[in-house]
Amino acid sequence: MSDVAASDFRLPHRYVRLDTILRLRWLAALGQLTAIFIVAQGLEFDFPVIACVAIVGVSALLNLALQIAFNPMQRLEPVYAAGLLALNIVDATAMIDACDCAAVILGVGHNRRLWPSMQALKRIARSGELGDILHIEGHFSNEHSNNTAGTWRDSPAESPGGGMTGAGLHILDAFINTIGPIQRVSGQLLVLKPPPVPRDVATVLVQFANGVSGTIATVRATPFFWRVHVFGDKGSAESLGEHELVLHKSGVPPQRLVLDPVDALRIELEVFADAIEGKAAFPIARSDMLGTVAAFEAVVKALETDDSVEVQPLPPLDQRNAKFIAGAPR
Repeated sequence: MSDVAASDFRLPHRYVRLDTILRLRWLAALGQLTAIFIVAQGLEFDFPVIACVAIVGVSALLNLALQIAFNPMQRLEPVYAAGLLALNIVDATAMIDACDCAAVILGVGHNRRLWPSMQALKRIARSGELGDILHIEGHFSNEHSNNTAGTWRDSPAESPGGGMTGAGLHILDAFINTIGPIQRVSGQLLVLKPPPVPRDVATVLVQFANGVSGTIATVRATPFFWRVHVFGDKGSAESLGEHELVLHKSGVPPQRLVLDPVDALRIELEVFADAIEGKAAFPIARSDMLGTVAAFEAVVKALETDDSVEVQPLPPLDQRNAKFIAGAPR
């Protein structure tokens, strides 16, 4: 028998080819050019078309340079692949537009929206039962620093912001889904021990566009814990894990509800399949996809600079997205 570990055979197949990245970048460039044409000619917006086309041109020249200088069939380590994709709000917009132009259904893996506790929390927050919403708190820790040592989660280039990439990102999505768009963030990242097996704590202050405030915390080393707590002037409600919800009202004991469990991952795959077959739209709006990316990008910058950072504004919303955001609690 060979002494070579099984993981040695699997490792090359985990790396993506340069050709795959370049195809995605060309698709993104096509989406950008299409968006520029539609906005300039179809919607007749007045904006610097030449400058926008020039930026896309620079990206196209980079694609050509990479194709000439390197073998497109070579496989890239994850950190280099992520660098070429540059997943920020600009590129995320281009990727979504490219999927729209190619009639390709795009979904995102925020299955925690489908947890019974989070669906109940959103319903209560938007029903008026808690009165005017004033504040929201979120904490998600998942012990990844102990369980995933040596993987991409240890790399600041691939997993910036401490626990914000692996855990805090889901709290950002939960905030946007429950309250609405995020306008400004600030925070601190305390690193008690760097990777491997890091010990760090990320804390973020959030200001929503509708005036609600929020706080986020994530600790990469502590065991799994999920809590999202919405506070209003007539009461509060908190999601604890997948199936537990606690209601707090003045003058009465807290009401603890244990909800029926569901398979959130299966439900998410089923709604994605329904979107592919044209039965229903994917339930996470484009505005939420981009809003989470924009908020995450701002959080990472805030943690790196110890400064307050404005979240970049999103592209114009379609009718479905505008209706969704209009329903956010005030």
